[in-house]
Order: sequence, then C-alpha cells, then structure tokens
Amino acid sequence: MEFTEAYKQTGPCCFSPNARYIAVAVDYRLMIRDTLSFKVVQLFSCLDKISYIEWALDSEYILCGLYKRPMRQAWSLTQPEWTCKIDEGPAGIAYARWSPDSRHILTTSEFQLRLTVWSLVNTACVHVQWPKHGSKGVSFTKDGKFAAICTRRDCKDYINLLSCHSWEIMGVFAVDTLDMTDIQWSPDDSAIVIWDSPLEYKVLIYSPDGRCLFKYQAYESGLGVKSVSWSPYGQFLAVGSYDQMLRVLNHLTWKTFAEFMHLSTVRAPCCAAVFKEVDEPLQLDMSGLCLDDDFMGGSDAPGGHFKVRYEVMEVPITFPFQKPPADKPNPKQGIDMENSAVAAF
Repeated sequence: MEFTEAYKQTGPCCFSPNARYIAVAVDYRLMIRDTLSFKVVQLFSCLDKISYIEWALDSEYILCGLYKRPMRQAWSLTQPEWTCKIDEGPAGIAYARWSPDSRHILTTSEFQLRLTVWSLVNTACVHVQWPKHGSKGVSFTKDGKFAAICTRRDCKDYINLLSCHSWEIMGVFAVDTLDMTDIQWSPDDSAIVIWDSPLEYKVLIYSPDGRCLFKYQAYESGLGVKSVSWSPYGQFLAVGSYDQMLRVLNHLTWKTFAEFMHLSTVRAPCCAAVFKEVDEPLQLDMSGLCLDDDFMGGSDAPGGHFKVRYEVMEVPITFPFQKPPADKPNPKQGIDMENSAVAAF
C-alpha cells in the first residue's frame, strides 16, 4: 500500500461524485486537489472557518457551511470567479443540501420556520412553510423531477409534492401519523413510504396522488420502527423494529414476505461460515541490523506491526452484544439492502 505525503487539514474533506477531485478544508480556505496528482486545482477563501462540505452531483459546484455564521457559500470549479453566498438573516440556516439537478440549493431555517429553494441560474427563491425536520423529511424521485417534503401545521403532518423544474407545489395531502419521522420515494418512483415516531408503530405507503396504499403495524404497546429501507429495485421494503426483528414487505400486496430475528448465538445445523479476525505480532528478523537501545526499547510498544488472519469458528458461537445507550439519541443501528441480501446492524 502506498501513501502520499501528508497535507494540512483542519476541517472536513470530501471526494467529488466523479472521484476526480477531493475538497479539503483548511480553516477558512477550501482547497480542491486532483485525486491522481494531488496538485491544487482551485483555491477558494470563505468568510469564516469551514464546518461542512457537500459536492453537487455533477461535481461542478461545491457547497460550504459556516457554522459560526448563519450562511452557506457555493463555488464553481469551471468558473473560479463565480461565487454564491446564502444568508437567511435572523432565521438562520439549520441545514442545506443540493437538489438532483445541481443548480438549486435547499436550506432549512432554524426552528423549521421554512424551507427555501435557491436557484443558481436566475437567483430566484421559493419558500415552503413549516418543514417537519431540519436535515430529514425531504426525498427526491430517482429521475430528479419531483420532491416530497414533510411539513407540519396545526398539529398535523402533511406531504408537499413539488416539481423540481419550476418548484411549484403540485399537491398537498395529510398523512395518518402522530409524529412523522421521515419519508422515502421508492426506487421506481411509484410509491412513498413514511413512518411514525418510535412511540407509535406505523408504516404507511402512499401513492403520489395521496392515496394510502397500505398501513403496516407489526405490534402495539411498544417502541416501534427504528429504520426503513427500500431494496435497490423497489420489490421489497425492509423495516427494522425495536423488538430486534427485521421484517421484509413485498411491493405487490405489501404483506410480510420474511421475518428475521437478531440472534446472539449461532448453533448447528448452520450453513453459514463464521470468521474471526486474529491479530498476530509480525516477527521480523533483525539479527543483521545494528540498532541502538532506544529504538529496540520502543519496538515492543503497543501499536507495533501486526499481521491479520481469519479463523473459521466452530458452532455454537456467541457473538458479542452491545446494547445501545438509553441516554444518547440516534444509536448507530439500521438496515441496508443489496440486490439479493439484506444487512442489519
């Protein structure tokens, strides 16, 4: 494995979607380096220390967040003289994201007062009042033509459908949730899934015209949905719950297709192979070298050289289990789906 020389970095760094560039924050400066030669391609100066970086999908524009100031700045790689500064004034900016066309920026103000769509083409802006969340509650269709935004007013949750061409509201409909957590378009753009807060087990499937296609509730009187994920082609919907069960729904009848339980012990008969990673100290023959005592004394220090090998374990075997802390929000647990497999962690 080869390594480049070390470069200075004080903030976030991010690869461009086309993998040709890497953006590195150094205090208030934004350095754009070529990923092959690591030469500086562009250098931009922001108004304050950079706290957040996000590339546009076309890898032409890059967005910088300045958390010490309620503003965002955007830069162009092909037009270094072009610049954009977004400032919501007293409302502040809680979160910002790119639209799929890479020519609009969506910002959410503090306290979810409004969501604003800023155009980089004609400097126009469109407001959506009372967004439900700051960093969540916005989902785009796969083709990037429509956006679904969760809003809340009069103690009721709504879904606003917007056209990403004109950013006009195409429709608004109420949803049957007590406190909507998030929203996702299906990969084929034919359905929208929303789910309630953990206090209420409820998963709802809606069509784009506002019809409720299916309501799923696995149980009552307990913590409900933890995470939701579509399969890549939209045939299945995986729902992870606080009862340590993973349930998979099919897209035809929306009935339960399979259920999986997180087991801490694997017993025979089992067709799965369990591998354990083993670290072994790397034994080097240094008899022919002449080293001083200080170097030799530091060779046995922790963090030395190791080689890694994998052993096939015999069943039954018990996996280490760590319960998520109850006093910290957003534990690192969820689900992810491949074409023919689903992983839960």
